[in-house]
Amino acid sequence: MHLPESLQDLADSEAVHFLRKPKSIARILEGIFSLIVFSSLLTDGYQNKTESPQLHCVLNSNSVACSFAVGAGFTAFLSCLTFLALDAQESRIASTRFRTAFQLLDFILDVLWAGIWFVGFCFLANQWQHSQPKEFLLGSSSAKAAIAFSFFSIPVWIFQAYLAIQDLRNDVPVPYKRSLDEGGVVLTTLSPPSAASPVNMPTGPNSLGYSSSALSPYLTTPKAPRLAMMPDN
Repeated sequence: MHLPESLQDLADSEAVHFLRKPKSIARILEGIFSLIVFSSLLTDGYQNKTESPQLHCVLNSNSVACSFAVGAGFTAFLSCLTFLALDAQESRIASTRFRTAFQLLDFILDVLWAGIWFVGFCFLANQWQHSQPKEFLLGSSSAKAAIAFSFFSIPVWIFQAYLAIQDLRNDVPVPYKRSLDEGGVVLTTLSPPSAASPVNMPTGPNSLGYSSSALSPYLTTPKAPRLAMMPDN
């Protein structure tokens, strides 16, 4: 009876929401592809020929090709794990500058890895094309798997770079946002009074006349008192 509620709680958990994000899915795929590339060549990438017991790389007997694939795959796998852990803590980062620097570094590394896997795919495919058929007893499936997943890694890293640049655009990069907000508060506080409000001015015989809605354009000058003629007795 409590199984549906438990599944619903699990689906609504923060970890499941994090793993369902496109960025997290892309990083998991990158890690899996990198793991397949370096593990396949690390286990079956070095085989002996039919006439010699010495181990050689199954990719045209070129040890550089196998070393490049193993090193790139292992480094990319560690990079995926590191950035996946940093993504989990990204919402807790309070510093806007650190978050922007992290997103920029993520974008640069994603573009770099997309280029590395493109070069690696071309290099591995070229070496496999020049390999002699049936030269090795085993290792052909491992070489094909490394070449295939090197190719699959290219669009995934490009998509990851696209997500990183979208995060940079969505983040508000206004270094003076606090100053602008404070300026808006000051302008609101110092707003002029309404023109319809009456202006209270002192009244008296020598006071200047003002209208209730606006100041009079002309100043009213007091008139001189008239001299009264006293009758003669």
